Amino acid sequence: MPRQAPFAQHPAPPALWRQGLWSLPLVLSLLFVAGVLAWTRDNEMEERELQRQTLISDALSTEAQLRAKLREEHGHLRELADSLVGQRPSAEALARHPGLNAGLRRLWLSVIWLDAQHRIVAQMPSPQDMQGRRETEDEGLSLHLSEPIGPGGRDGMLVLRYSPALLLQRGVPWWLARKYDVQMVDSADQVIASISEASPLRAAQQAARPSYRVDFAGPFRASPLTNGPNAQSAFPADQEPLGDAALELTLREPPPASIKPLALILIAGFLPLVAGASWLLRRQLRRISRAETAWRMEAAWRRAMEDSALVGLRARDAEGRLLYVNRTFCEMVGMSAEALIGLRPPMPYWPPDAIELVSQRNRRNLAGHAPREGYEARWRHQDGRMLDVMVFESPLVDASGKQIGWMGSIIDITTRKTLEERERRQIDTLAHHARLTMLGEVASTLAHELNQPLTAIASYNAGVINSLAKLGVNEPRVLGALQRLGAQAAQAGRVVQRIRHFLTRREPQHEACELNKVISAAVELLQRELQRGAVDLQLQLAQDLPPLLADAVLVEQVIINLLRNASDALQARPLEQPPGRRIILRSYAVNPPQDSQEQTSREELQDDRAQAQQAFLRVDVIDNGPGLAGKTAEALCAPFFSTKAEGMGMGLAICRSIIEAHHGVLDASEAAGGGAVFSFTLPLRPLAGGSTDSPPDEDDHATAESLTLAQRAAPNPAKHED
Repeated sequence: MPRQAPFAQHPAPPALWRQGLWSLPLVLSLLFVAGVLAWTRDNEMEERELQRQTLISDALSTEAQLRAKLREEHGHLRELADSLVGQRPSAEALARHPGLNAGLRRLWLSVIWLDAQHRIVAQMPSPQDMQGRRETEDEGLSLHLSEPIGPGGRDGMLVLRYSPALLLQRGVPWWLARKYDVQMVDSADQVIASISEASPLRAAQQAARPSYRVDFAGPFRASPLTNGPNAQSAFPADQEPLGDAALELTLREPPPASIKPLALILIAGFLPLVAGASWLLRRQLRRISRAETAWRMEAAWRRAMEDSALVGLRARDAEGRLLYVNRTFCEMVGMSAEALIGLRPPMPYWPPDAIELVSQRNRRNLAGHAPREGYEARWRHQDGRMLDVMVFESPLVDASGKQIGWMGSIIDITTRKTLEERERRQIDTLAHHARLTMLGEVASTLAHELNQPLTAIASYNAGVINSLAKLGVNEPRVLGALQRLGAQAAQAGRVVQRIRHFLTRREPQHEACELNKVISAAVELLQRELQRGAVDLQLQLAQDLPPLLADAVLVEQVIINLLRNASDALQARPLEQPPGRRIILRSYAVNPPQDSQEQTSREELQDDRAQAQQAFLRVDVIDNGPGLAGKTAEALCAPFFSTKAEGMGMGLAICRSIIEAHHGVLDASEAAGGGAVFSFTLPLRPLAGGSTDSPPDEDDHATAESLTLAQRAAPNPAKHED
């Protein structure tokens, strides 16, 4: 269907074209009549040409049939001559041959036997019989055929006289004789023979009828002596061409050569009627033109008002097909009116991920259940961006007062929604900052309050170990448990101290450490927890890694947090599903590519070389759990975001802060075989001057004392099983 808005403004046609529009039917009628006459004339010419081709074909066919008939009669004459070889010329010898009587019943008028000197020696029928036959029948003109008897005409020659009229009557088919007048004529247009009534004139001369003449090759008026034994001829006896004999076919009933009078009468009556109708049409078109001019002016005013409105307008029929859209609506969805008009649901500006929901609401609105106060909807612009709109639906009524669809007014509320969302985010950000400030204060207070209990635990543990040593108690299991208790207390003290320093915006305690030892310490702390969760931990630690300048305690906490998160995510994986619950922890060095671009400045060249020589150490924690579910590292590391029901959402946020404090990067991605990959990189820096210790406060001294007591109580950190 043509996509044309029913309310669109149509451009006015040229004035000259409108003035001559009324004459178009008359001109078309004249052209039609001229075409009919030309077609009739061409049809008559084609029929005449076809009739002539048929006439030529029938003439050639008739000539071939007559020639075949003569050839057949000549063959019978040859058989008769062959039977008379060596016989004495006599009428009795001719009469005894059965072929003679058969030939006389067909075409033959008489057979004459000539001797070698061309004298008549016998004739059948006899001259007396021939005289009586002429009195009863009019034989007309006759033609001859001859055949020598014996080799070289030694025994004479047979001369056959036959009737060309009988040849035409018996050689021309009956249907051809009814259609044509068939005649044999000579070069003087004298009729030799005819199958119609005898007339000295040709049939074509009696009436102007189509005819065709073909030369007849045969011995019509030739002397019997021309084909004798001494005759010199390049043609066979039955194919001797004679220029004064031809076969002519004339059509009996030719078709009329002009247009039928009835057709002329109809055309003469048709043209005045068309002229009168054209005059009435001219008067009616003038009235319509005046009304259309007024309508165009009104439509132009209405179109200008609709296009100047900031509200999008659309008209739909009862099936939801778009009938009309204004310019504001087209700008909202990014499509032209020609592309929109005529479309049926689903519309191209509907969100692809909510087609079913929008279709249900569209069916509800078309059924007349749209809210009168309007409803909010989400549409998709042609360039892919989303926009929020407010839609108001009202009935669309035609001129007869019948509802034919719905008229919609659409307001773009994307800007308003954006401002509301921005205001809500600002409020959430302020609340989030308040929670972070409170959390920092709470964490600092907890770190301060935990120092004294940890010191007491370390002191009591050291006292118990010393008392058991004085009493001479040598129980490996008890001593091993106490030593591990002291080590755990010391580790807890170090963690609390470093976290407190981190929360109070102090620099981390950077010191030289080995990354693989830090990883091993973290794995040792989580070994029992991983065994309870049936998690298979695979270590892929690169050897000969260079020393790292970092806070070993904080880096260890990052590794512990990542391992614990991976273990918690693997609990959703069934144990029987191969290859089971698996975590791969690996470390390796990353060397960035050398920069080959030449620098113009010597200082820039030295800076580039120093940067190119700087390498990184990378740690990857890979699990085969459910993966990230489409979430990015930025979303996962956001404060207070957690995928666990009991989580606080601070683990990954603190981990990222620790890594960034070491000038590293924390990243997360999907694993190749399913699962998640959490990784972080730490830069390798020179060890000289790498430590930036901050002055300890009272709590730091207390924590340090507890760590010292724990280390003294556990001089041999041997590993024992509980």
